[in-house]
Amino acid sequence: MAGAATPKTGDYSYDAERMRLRINCLGCLYGASVEDYGECMAHVIDKILEVKKVATIVLAKEREYEYSYEQTKLLSEVARAIENLIREGAASLDGIDHSCRREFPKWNSEVRRIIFDLMRRDPIGAYVETLREARHVNMELRKTLSEERKKCLLQYKSKILERIRLALEATELITKVKDKLSGYHIGDRSLYRDVFMPSVRPNFMLTRYIMTPPENGRSVDRYSIGDTEVEIFRVPDMTEYFYYVLPPEFRLPEDKYTILDTTRRYMATHKPTEAEFVGSRKIREIFYNIGKDMIREVASKMKVRLTVKELEQLTNILTRYTAGLGVLEILLADEKVQDIYINSPIERQPILINHQDWEECRTNLIPTMEDAEAWATRLRIQSGRPLDEANPVLDTDLSVPGGKARFAVITRTLSPHGLGFAIRRHRDKPWTLPLFIKNRMLNPLAAGLLSFLIDGAVSILVAGGRGAGKTSVLGSLMLEMLPKVRILTIEDTLELPVEQMRELQYNIERLKSRSVITHVETEMPADEALRTALRLGDSALVIGEVRSVEARALYEAMRVGALSNVVAGTIHGESAYGVYDRVVNDLGVPPTSFKATDIIPICKSLRSADGLHRFRRMTEITEVRKDWEEDPVKEGGFVNLMEYSGKDDTLKPTDTLLNGESEVLNRIASYVKEWSGNWEAVWSNIELRTKVKQTLVDFSEKLKRPDILEAEWVVKSNAKFHIIGEDIRNEIGFHDPKRLYNEWLGWLKSELKSKKP
Repeated sequence: MAGAATPKTGDYSYDAERMRLRINCLGCLYGASVEDYGECMAHVIDKILEVKKVATIVLAKEREYEYSYEQTKLLSEVARAIENLIREGAASLDGIDHSCRREFPKWNSEVRRIIFDLMRRDPIGAYVETLREARHVNMELRKTLSEERKKCLLQYKSKILERIRLALEATELITKVKDKLSGYHIGDRSLYRDVFMPSVRPNFMLTRYIMTPPENGRSVDRYSIGDTEVEIFRVPDMTEYFYYVLPPEFRLPEDKYTILDTTRRYMATHKPTEAEFVGSRKIREIFYNIGKDMIREVASKMKVRLTVKELEQLTNILTRYTAGLGVLEILLADEKVQDIYINSPIERQPILINHQDWEECRTNLIPTMEDAEAWATRLRIQSGRPLDEANPVLDTDLSVPGGKARFAVITRTLSPHGLGFAIRRHRDKPWTLPLFIKNRMLNPLAAGLLSFLIDGAVSILVAGGRGAGKTSVLGSLMLEMLPKVRILTIEDTLELPVEQMRELQYNIERLKSRSVITHVETEMPADEALRTALRLGDSALVIGEVRSVEARALYEAMRVGALSNVVAGTIHGESAYGVYDRVVNDLGVPPTSFKATDIIPICKSLRSADGLHRFRRMTEITEVRKDWEEDPVKEGGFVNLMEYSGKDDTLKPTDTLLNGESEVLNRIASYVKEWSGNWEAVWSNIELRTKVKQTLVDFSEKLKRPDILEAEWVVKSNAKFHIIGEDIRNEIGFHDPKRLYNEWLGWLKSELKSKKP
């Protein structure tokens, strides 16, 4: 809730609840910056003296400059020192005998200049001047003086100058700069620039940002996303990195800020209703077109000439902060950003992210409560799901320019401090097995084995903890199915790469079920959605996450043979037994029904020995055997086909796999004439798939063609692999792995020559 703001008094307003002092600097001859302008600092200290309790200060001109509690405290201490010196009579020379009256005019003038002038606009200068005046007194005392004169000088030094010195030295500001005063001269603002670093917010934005990179930060990475610049800093004594983002809206000249702010205020009167937001998918395009015309008109009135490129840039920025999600879109446009966290209470800390290369990072972006409320409203409207005290959780997905993300939002009554956000960014393009080979999530043999298993129409549950990569792995396995296979997906939050697969001509249908968290009554429960899917024709079935009552319906269907294609999904679990425990003991599936599961790959987020770094790995590929009754662990129901070696940082095949003792693989082989009873042929096919996946990675690195690892190439490669295999089998009666690979390789080389990026 917004604080109870007092009415504006003159050029400032005060929010008593948040103790925020906002000073309007429009029309000021000096700038809105205490570090750069002594007049501005004096004005701010005057207002602190007037208001008394101030936690943060906002100076508003073309942009808003906000000084944090720590920086505001420095100014408040100076204001309090001035107030105490005046109250104690230092400014009126109280404590000096009247017999020293002849010196009063000169001393009074100097003391009043220090307290009423310098301490307000240049407290560092006031300290230096006080020390200087004390030195002058000491020099005078070395001379031959009358006792009366000496007494007066000692009183002036001890009762006035010493009091001012001690008052200033008690402030944190002087403590910070005391060792840096050599050569300081009155009016020098360089020390203030080292101390005061406000966050900045252009008037058309809600989010504040830290203008300067972190002090003593060492740049470790730098890259661009369109016209947005990103730099990563290593900061001493911080375990996380600092993500410093500089989009174009942070670098505009003042006249363009004015154009954007004026246009935004005009457009505020034309905000779409909730019905319009829900009913129109083109609302962003509408805002873009309206904004473009209005920017052109405002610029013309201001006599500012904009090029076509500048007009386009300003329109994109305006759309981002009117119809879009503001700075969240900047972060979501960065493919290296994996997670975004905005913790409650809002405004107390910057946005935090998890970065692909640099893991946990703080950013230079500080959201406001207005930001948070706007995001929550947008998500509530576009999802059609409630978010209020009766429904304190909202779980939904949203597409934005440059990315797609899953949003989890909490508010009161679950969160005592109000709104909080956790945002999982999904890759714009689906993950593929070759991409996972490149980033070492799994190795080529694991990719070949999983490809073989998917072709064998197994039931597979990808398990792991949150953030371990389960959904990404599931998406990569979906791409191992041929486009001709009909696929049905069931999700409560839409994360699987269905839209991208449609573009690749897949026969795929998506069903959306009710979230077990938000309980939207208008949505179909997951178990009913599953039973509906079973009536939609013979299909491979992919469940985004097995969470609740749908597990019973799923296993019931698998047990009675209603599903003859691939059945795949994700589930939380750190081991094969953890999955069993979840399915049987938590979700109520009978133990014998669990046997319908064939394969459980385990994904984990591992940490380095120092605890500072994380990396994702597939750590097991486990098959579930069928010859057990009560406890699969005690009765040998779980057998690993591949296991992770921490020493070698890779998956390694077990003897069970190498010796052809896998019941699942032998069952698949039994349905294929040339594989039945021939383990060497099966293993050759797995090795062939392994070689194909590795070849794609090798060509990508050799030719510097990352596109070769993307879904379009992988799907074409898989299709060609099967087509060539069928042609060879029709010609000679069996698969010849060597010939199949050579013909596939010839196709790949030909395609790469004809279809350069």
